[in-house]
Amino acid sequence: MALKSELGFGMMRLPVLNGNLTDFEYEHLNRMVDTYLEAGFNYFDTSFVYHNGKSEEAVRKAVVERHPRESIRIATKFPTFFLKPGDEDKIEGYFQQQLDRLGVEYIDYYLLHNFQTRWYDGYEGNGGVIQSEHLIEHALKWKEEGKIRHLGFSFHSSAKLLDRILTEHPEFEFVQIAANYLDWNSQLVQAGPCYDVIRQHGKKVIVMEPVKGGGLAKVPTAVETVLKECEPDASVASWAIRFVGSLDGLICCLSGMSTLEQVQDNIRTYRNLEPMPKQEMAWLSGEINTLYRSQGPVKDLSRYEGLKLYGVPVTAIMEGYNVCQLQPDPGFSDDNNYLLNAIAEEAHLDFSKDLPRETLINRDGIDVTEEVYKAYEWLREHTF
Repeated sequence: MALKSELGFGMMRLPVLNGNLTDFEYEHLNRMVDTYLEAGFNYFDTSFVYHNGKSEEAVRKAVVERHPRESIRIATKFPTFFLKPGDEDKIEGYFQQQLDRLGVEYIDYYLLHNFQTRWYDGYEGNGGVIQSEHLIEHALKWKEEGKIRHLGFSFHSSAKLLDRILTEHPEFEFVQIAANYLDWNSQLVQAGPCYDVIRQHGKKVIVMEPVKGGGLAKVPTAVETVLKECEPDASVASWAIRFVGSLDGLICCLSGMSTLEQVQDNIRTYRNLEPMPKQEMAWLSGEINTLYRSQGPVKDLSRYEGLKLYGVPVTAIMEGYNVCQLQPDPGFSDDNNYLLNAIAEEAHLDFSKDLPRETLINRDGIDVTEEVYKAYEWLREHTF
Protein backbone atom coordinates (compact mmCIF):
# COMPACT_ATOMS: atom_id res chain seq x y z
CA MET A 1 0.00 0.00 0.00
CA ALA A 2 1.55 3.29 -1.13
CA LEU A 3 1.45 6.67 0.57
CA LYS A 4 -1.89 8.46 0.22
CA SER A 5 -0.43 11.65 -1.26
CA GLU A 6 1.44 12.25 -4.50
CA LEU A 7 4.80 13.97 -4.86
CA GLY A 8 4.47 17.54 -6.13
CA PHE A 9 7.34 19.36 -7.85
CA GLY A 10 7.88 22.78 -6.24
CA MET A 11 9.44 25.17 -8.78
CA MET A 12 10.94 27.69 -6.37
CA ARG A 13 14.51 26.39 -5.92
CA LEU A 14 15.44 25.47 -9.50
CA PRO A 15 19.01 24.96 -10.77
CA VAL A 16 20.54 28.23 -11.99
CA LEU A 17 23.80 29.39 -13.54
CA ASN A 18 26.37 31.34 -11.51
CA GLY A 19 23.92 31.96 -8.66
CA ASN A 20 21.65 34.08 -10.88
CA LEU A 21 18.08 33.30 -9.80
CA THR A 22 16.67 34.19 -13.22
CA ASP A 23 19.22 32.32 -15.39
CA PHE A 24 18.10 28.69 -15.38
CA GLU A 25 20.27 25.69 -16.16
CA TYR A 26 17.70 24.25 -18.56
CA GLU A 27 19.57 21.10 -19.56
CA HIS A 28 19.65 20.03 -15.93
CA LEU A 29 16.10 21.25 -15.24
CA ASN A 30 14.74 19.35 -18.26
CA ARG A 31 16.28 16.11 -16.99
CA MET A 32 14.71 16.73 -13.59
CA VAL A 33 11.28 17.32 -15.12
CA ASP A 34 11.50 14.27 -17.39
CA THR A 35 12.64 11.99 -14.57
CA TYR A 36 9.79 13.19 -12.36
CA LEU A 37 7.18 12.63 -15.09
CA GLU A 38 8.57 9.21 -16.02
CA ALA A 39 8.05 8.16 -12.40
CA GLY A 40 4.31 8.80 -12.80
CA PHE A 41 3.97 12.20 -11.09
CA ASN A 42 2.75 15.36 -12.85
CA TYR A 43 1.98 18.25 -10.43
CA PHE A 44 4.13 21.37 -10.94
CA ASP A 45 3.78 24.20 -8.41
CA THR A 46 4.97 27.74 -9.12
CA SER A 47 3.90 31.33 -8.44
CA PHE A 48 4.00 34.87 -9.80
CA VAL A 49 7.02 35.73 -7.63
CA TYR A 50 9.27 32.65 -7.44
CA HIS A 51 12.77 33.17 -8.87
CA ASN A 52 12.22 36.92 -9.01
CA GLY A 53 9.19 36.47 -11.24
CA LYS A 54 10.79 34.03 -13.71
CA SER A 55 9.65 30.63 -12.39
CA GLU A 56 6.44 30.61 -14.45
CA GLU A 57 8.52 31.17 -17.59
CA ALA A 58 10.75 28.26 -16.58
CA VAL A 59 7.68 26.05 -16.19
CA ARG A 60 6.60 26.99 -19.71
CA LYS A 61 9.98 26.18 -21.25
CA ALA A 62 10.82 23.04 -19.25
CA VAL A 63 7.34 21.56 -18.85
CA VAL A 64 4.54 23.05 -20.96
CA GLU A 65 6.43 23.34 -24.25
CA ARG A 66 7.98 19.87 -23.92
CA HIS A 67 5.06 17.70 -22.80
CA PRO A 68 1.39 17.24 -23.83
CA ARG A 69 -0.81 19.67 -21.90
CA GLU A 70 -3.22 16.93 -20.78
CA SER A 71 -0.33 14.97 -19.25
CA ILE A 72 0.64 17.66 -16.73
CA ARG A 73 -1.01 19.61 -13.93
CA ILE A 74 0.08 23.22 -13.48
CA ALA A 75 -0.44 25.13 -10.23
CA THR A 76 0.41 28.78 -9.73
CA LYS A 77 -0.51 31.57 -7.33
CA PHE A 78 -1.88 35.11 -7.57
CA PRO A 79 0.39 37.71 -5.85
CA THR A 80 -2.10 38.76 -3.16
CA PHE A 81 0.60 40.71 -1.31
CA PHE A 82 1.08 43.03 -4.31
CA LEU A 83 -2.39 44.50 -3.86
CA LYS A 84 -3.01 47.82 -2.17
CA PRO A 85 -6.31 49.63 -1.62
CA GLY A 86 -7.50 50.86 -4.98
CA ASP A 87 -5.60 48.24 -6.99
CA GLU A 88 -8.57 46.19 -8.22
CA ASP A 89 -7.97 47.38 -11.79
CA LYS A 90 -4.57 45.60 -11.74
CA ILE A 91 -5.95 42.15 -10.89
CA GLU A 92 -6.93 41.07 -14.39
CA GLY A 93 -3.55 42.15 -15.73
CA TYR A 94 -1.66 40.06 -13.19
CA PHE A 95 -3.68 36.98 -14.11
CA GLN A 96 -3.28 37.43 -17.86
CA GLN A 97 0.44 37.87 -17.35
CA GLN A 98 0.53 34.48 -15.63
CA LEU A 99 -1.30 32.76 -18.48
CA ASP A 100 1.15 34.33 -20.94
CA ARG A 101 4.22 33.43 -18.90
CA LEU A 102 3.06 29.83 -18.55
CA GLY A 103 1.94 29.57 -22.17
CA VAL A 104 -1.38 27.95 -21.23
CA GLU A 105 -5.06 28.64 -21.80
CA TYR A 106 -6.05 27.32 -18.39
CA ILE A 107 -4.44 26.60 -15.01
CA ASP A 108 -5.25 23.30 -13.31
CA TYR A 109 -4.86 24.43 -9.69
CA TYR A 110 -4.97 28.15 -9.06
CA LEU A 111 -4.18 29.54 -5.62
CA LEU A 112 -4.63 32.97 -4.13
CA HIS A 113 -1.20 33.29 -2.55
CA ASN A 114 -0.58 33.75 1.15
CA PHE A 115 -3.98 34.25 2.75
CA GLN A 116 -3.37 35.63 6.21
CA THR A 117 -4.89 38.04 8.70
CA ARG A 118 -3.40 41.24 7.35
CA TRP A 119 -4.57 40.58 3.76
CA TYR A 120 -7.98 39.13 4.62
CA ASP A 121 -9.06 41.25 7.61
CA GLY A 122 -6.54 44.07 7.62
CA TYR A 123 -4.69 45.16 10.73
CA GLU A 124 -7.75 46.91 12.10
CA GLY A 125 -10.02 43.94 11.42
CA ASN A 126 -12.28 45.87 9.04
CA GLY A 127 -11.40 43.96 5.87
CA GLY A 128 -8.11 43.71 4.01
CA VAL A 129 -7.28 43.99 0.32
CA ILE A 130 -8.62 40.50 -0.44
CA GLN A 131 -12.06 41.78 0.41
CA SER A 132 -11.83 45.45 -0.58
CA GLU A 133 -10.41 44.66 -4.05
CA HIS A 134 -12.82 41.73 -4.65
CA LEU A 135 -10.00 39.30 -5.40
CA ILE A 136 -12.09 36.19 -4.75
CA GLU A 137 -14.82 37.41 -7.08
CA HIS A 138 -12.28 37.85 -9.88
CA ALA A 139 -10.93 34.33 -9.33
CA LEU A 140 -14.44 32.84 -9.44
CA LYS A 141 -15.04 34.61 -12.74
CA TRP A 142 -11.85 33.08 -14.18
CA LYS A 143 -13.10 29.67 -13.09
CA GLU A 144 -16.47 30.24 -14.76
CA GLU A 145 -14.62 31.20 -17.94
CA GLY A 146 -12.68 27.93 -17.86
CA LYS A 147 -9.33 29.60 -17.23
CA ILE A 148 -9.07 27.86 -13.84
CA ARG A 149 -9.98 24.22 -13.24
CA HIS A 150 -9.68 24.18 -9.43
CA LEU A 151 -9.56 27.17 -7.05
CA GLY A 152 -7.89 27.33 -3.65
CA PHE A 153 -5.48 29.40 -1.57
CA SER A 154 -2.28 29.05 0.40
CA PHE A 155 -2.59 29.91 4.07
CA HIS A 156 -0.32 31.30 6.82
CA SER A 157 -2.44 32.22 9.84
CA SER A 158 -4.56 30.73 12.62
CA ALA A 159 -6.97 27.82 12.43
CA LYS A 160 -9.64 30.21 13.73
CA LEU A 161 -9.27 32.50 10.73
CA LEU A 162 -9.09 29.54 8.35
CA ASP A 163 -12.38 28.21 9.67
CA ARG A 164 -14.02 31.59 9.10
CA ILE A 165 -12.66 31.94 5.56
CA LEU A 166 -13.95 28.51 4.55
CA THR A 167 -17.30 29.25 6.18
CA GLU A 168 -17.61 32.57 4.35
CA HIS A 169 -16.27 31.16 1.07
CA PRO A 170 -17.27 27.50 0.62
CA GLU A 171 -16.48 27.86 -3.08
CA PHE A 172 -12.81 27.14 -2.40
CA GLU A 173 -11.92 23.53 -3.20
CA PHE A 174 -8.57 23.13 -1.46
CA VAL A 175 -6.08 24.85 0.85
CA GLN A 176 -2.28 24.68 0.84
CA ILE A 177 -0.71 24.73 4.30
CA ALA A 178 2.70 24.22 5.88
CA ALA A 179 2.50 20.87 7.63
CA ASN A 180 5.00 18.51 9.21
CA TYR A 181 5.34 16.69 12.50
CA LEU A 182 7.25 19.57 14.12
CA ASP A 183 4.63 22.19 13.23
CA TRP A 184 1.70 19.88 13.95
CA ASN A 185 1.12 21.16 17.49
CA SER A 186 2.90 24.51 17.07
CA GLN A 187 1.11 27.37 18.79
CA LEU A 188 1.93 29.73 15.92
CA VAL A 189 1.85 27.53 12.79
CA GLN A 190 -1.01 25.32 14.03
CA ALA A 191 -0.57 22.75 11.27
CA GLY A 192 -2.68 20.07 12.95
CA PRO A 193 -5.65 22.33 13.79
CA CYS A 194 -5.51 23.89 10.30
CA TYR A 195 -5.54 20.46 8.67
CA ASP A 196 -8.51 19.46 10.81
CA VAL A 197 -10.42 22.61 9.84
CA ILE A 198 -9.86 21.97 6.13
CA ARG A 199 -11.06 18.39 6.36
CA GLN A 200 -14.06 19.35 8.51
CA HIS A 201 -15.14 21.65 5.69
CA GLY A 202 -14.78 18.77 3.24
CA LYS A 203 -11.90 20.38 1.32
CA LYS A 204 -8.69 18.87 -0.04
CA VAL A 205 -5.20 19.69 1.26
CA ILE A 206 -1.87 20.45 -0.38
CA VAL A 207 1.11 20.23 1.95
CA MET A 208 4.13 22.51 1.68
CA GLU A 209 7.23 22.41 3.91
CA PRO A 210 6.89 18.67 4.68
CA VAL A 211 10.51 18.63 5.91
CA LYS A 212 10.36 22.21 7.20
CA GLY A 213 12.87 23.71 4.78
CA GLY A 214 15.38 20.97 5.57
CA GLY A 215 14.89 21.17 9.34
CA LEU A 216 13.51 17.61 9.40
CA ALA A 217 16.18 16.26 7.07
CA LYS A 218 18.98 17.47 9.35
CA VAL A 219 17.62 17.06 12.87
CA PRO A 220 19.33 17.46 16.26
CA THR A 221 21.60 14.55 17.14
CA ALA A 222 19.33 13.37 19.98
CA VAL A 223 16.41 13.07 17.56
CA GLU A 224 18.47 11.35 14.87
CA THR A 225 19.69 8.79 17.40
CA VAL A 226 16.15 7.79 18.36
CA LEU A 227 14.93 7.61 14.77
CA LYS A 228 17.92 5.54 13.66
CA GLU A 229 17.41 3.14 16.55
CA CYS A 230 13.86 2.56 15.32
CA GLU A 231 14.65 2.31 11.58
CA PRO A 232 18.41 2.07 10.91
CA ASP A 233 18.02 2.02 7.12
CA ALA A 234 15.47 4.83 6.84
CA SER A 235 16.65 8.36 6.15
CA VAL A 236 15.78 11.01 8.72
CA ALA A 237 13.80 12.93 6.09
CA SER A 238 11.72 9.89 5.20
CA TRP A 239 10.03 10.03 8.60
CA ALA A 240 8.74 13.51 7.79
CA ILE A 241 7.58 12.47 4.31
CA ARG A 242 5.79 9.42 5.68
CA PHE A 243 4.05 11.54 8.30
CA VAL A 244 2.43 14.00 5.89
CA GLY A 245 2.04 11.44 3.10
CA SER A 246 -0.13 9.32 5.36
CA LEU A 247 -2.75 12.03 5.89
CA ASP A 248 -6.18 11.68 4.32
CA GLY A 249 -7.49 14.11 1.74
CA LEU A 250 -4.19 15.24 0.22
CA ILE A 251 -3.84 16.30 -3.39
CA CYS A 252 -0.05 16.24 -3.13
CA CYS A 253 2.93 16.88 -0.93
CA LEU A 254 5.26 19.52 -2.39
CA SER A 255 9.02 19.32 -2.47
CA GLY A 256 11.13 22.19 -3.76
CA MET A 257 13.77 20.34 -5.79
CA SER A 258 17.05 21.85 -7.01
CA THR A 259 18.96 18.88 -8.42
CA LEU A 260 18.34 15.67 -10.32
CA GLU A 261 19.66 13.77 -7.31
CA GLN A 262 16.95 15.31 -5.12
CA VAL A 263 14.29 14.31 -7.65
CA GLN A 264 15.58 10.76 -7.75
CA ASP A 265 15.78 10.55 -3.96
CA ASN A 266 12.21 11.84 -3.55
CA ILE A 267 10.95 9.33 -6.11
CA ARG A 268 12.68 6.47 -4.26
CA THR A 269 11.21 7.70 -1.00
CA TYR A 270 7.68 7.84 -2.32
CA ARG A 271 7.86 4.48 -4.07
CA ASN A 272 9.22 2.59 -1.08
CA LEU A 273 7.37 4.09 1.88
CA GLU A 274 4.30 2.60 3.52
CA PRO A 275 1.65 4.73 5.27
CA MET A 276 2.39 5.45 8.90
CA PRO A 277 0.12 3.99 11.61
CA LYS A 278 -1.77 6.61 13.62
CA GLN A 279 0.05 5.74 16.84
CA GLU A 280 3.39 6.31 15.11
CA MET A 281 2.18 9.66 13.77
CA ALA A 282 1.14 10.61 17.30
CA TRP A 283 4.60 9.59 18.58
CA LEU A 284 6.33 11.81 16.02
CA SER A 285 4.12 14.86 16.63
CA GLY A 286 4.26 14.27 20.39
CA GLU A 287 7.33 12.66 21.97
CA ILE A 288 9.75 13.26 19.07
CA ASN A 289 8.44 16.79 18.60
CA THR A 290 9.12 17.49 22.28
CA LEU A 291 12.61 15.99 22.09
CA TYR A 292 13.43 18.12 19.02
CA ARG A 293 12.29 21.35 20.69
CA SER A 294 14.20 20.53 23.88
CA GLN A 295 17.47 20.88 21.96
CA GLY A 296 16.91 24.62 21.43
CA PRO A 297 17.94 27.56 23.63
CA VAL A 298 14.54 27.85 25.37
CA LYS A 299 14.39 24.99 27.84
CA ASP A 300 11.31 25.77 29.93
CA LEU A 301 8.15 27.22 28.40
CA SER A 302 6.28 26.88 31.69
CA ARG A 303 7.99 30.01 33.05
CA TYR A 304 5.98 32.05 30.51
CA GLU A 305 2.57 30.46 31.01
CA GLY A 306 -0.29 32.90 31.45
CA LEU A 307 1.60 35.83 29.94
CA LYS A 308 0.61 37.61 26.75
CA LEU A 309 2.45 40.11 24.59
CA TYR A 310 0.24 42.17 22.27
CA GLY A 311 -2.52 39.61 22.73
CA VAL A 312 -0.38 36.58 21.85
CA PRO A 313 0.62 33.94 24.44
CA VAL A 314 4.28 34.40 25.31
CA THR A 315 4.69 30.63 25.24
CA ALA A 316 3.88 30.78 21.50
CA ILE A 317 6.47 33.50 20.91
CA MET A 318 9.20 31.67 22.82
CA GLU A 319 8.32 28.34 21.20
CA GLY A 320 8.51 29.89 17.72
CA TYR A 321 11.83 31.57 18.44
CA ASN A 322 13.21 28.33 19.87
CA VAL A 323 12.28 26.28 16.80
CA CYS A 324 13.78 28.83 14.41
CA GLN A 325 17.16 28.55 16.13
CA LEU A 326 17.20 24.82 15.40
CA GLN A 327 16.70 25.18 11.64
CA PRO A 328 19.47 24.98 9.01
CA ASP A 329 18.54 28.54 8.02
CA PRO A 330 16.98 30.09 11.15
CA GLY A 331 15.67 33.12 9.27
CA PHE A 332 13.82 30.99 6.72
CA SER A 333 11.38 29.13 8.92
CA ASP A 334 7.60 29.29 9.07
CA ASP A 335 7.42 30.36 12.69
CA ASN A 336 8.94 33.82 12.22
CA ASN A 337 6.19 34.76 9.73
CA TYR A 338 3.18 33.69 11.77
CA LEU A 339 3.70 36.04 14.71
CA LEU A 340 2.86 39.14 12.67
CA ASN A 341 -0.55 37.69 11.84
CA ALA A 342 -1.19 36.47 15.37
CA ILE A 343 -0.67 40.01 16.69
CA ALA A 344 -2.81 41.47 13.91
CA GLU A 345 -5.59 39.01 14.72
CA GLU A 346 -5.49 39.28 18.50
CA ALA A 347 -4.59 42.94 19.05
CA HIS A 348 -5.17 44.62 15.64
CA LEU A 349 -1.60 45.88 15.71
CA ASP A 350 1.12 45.95 13.06
CA PHE A 351 4.25 44.52 14.65
CA SER A 352 6.43 45.75 11.79
CA LYS A 353 6.07 49.10 13.54
CA ASP A 354 7.48 50.03 16.94
CA LEU A 355 4.83 49.12 19.51
CA PRO A 356 4.63 50.33 23.13
CA ARG A 357 6.87 48.18 25.30
CA GLU A 358 5.11 46.03 27.88
CA THR A 359 6.45 44.70 31.19
CA LEU A 360 6.17 40.95 31.68
CA ILE A 361 6.24 39.47 35.19
CA ASN A 362 5.63 35.73 35.40
CA ARG A 363 3.60 33.89 38.03
CA ASP A 364 6.73 33.42 40.18
CA GLY A 365 7.23 37.17 40.30
CA ILE A 366 10.23 37.09 37.94
CA ASP A 367 10.63 39.83 35.35
CA VAL A 368 11.02 38.04 31.98
CA THR A 369 10.60 41.15 29.84
CA GLU A 370 14.13 41.22 28.42
CA GLU A 371 14.25 37.55 27.40
CA VAL A 372 10.82 37.72 25.80
CA TYR A 373 11.66 40.87 23.85
CA LYS A 374 14.91 39.29 22.67
CA ALA A 375 12.85 36.52 21.05
CA TYR A 376 10.16 38.92 19.85
CA GLU A 377 12.66 41.27 18.19
CA TRP A 378 14.44 38.38 16.50
CA LEU A 379 11.18 37.10 15.02
CA ARG A 380 10.24 40.63 14.01
CA GLU A 381 13.58 41.21 12.31
CA HIS A 382 13.36 37.94 10.34
CA THR A 383 9.78 38.22 9.14
CA PHE A 384 9.43 38.32 5.36
